[in-house]
Amino acid sequence: MFLSLGDGAYSQVFKVRRSSDMDYYALKLIKLGKLSEKEVLNSLNEVRILASISNKNVISYKEAFYDTEKEALCIIMEYANDKDLYQ
Repeated sequence: MFLSLGDGAYSQVFKVRRSSDMDYYALKLIKLGKLSEKEVLNSLNEVRILASISNKNVISYKEAFYDTEKEALCIIMEYANDKDLYQ
């Protein structure tokens, strides 16, 4: 079961737990079927940008995949448990 952390016009973010290590992550689900071609390209660029950043002050990117059943781009990121951006 996923815990919803928030949603926007074209995406939702969930707290998820990976079964292999039982760690928590944030999963951003972007439904591509409702987006224009430019918005789809922007979503793919988001993945490229997140993957290229390695900084202790930025939520880290873990992986991305396409969910064919939901027709959605899924981005897995570090989950900042009980912390805000300052912490």
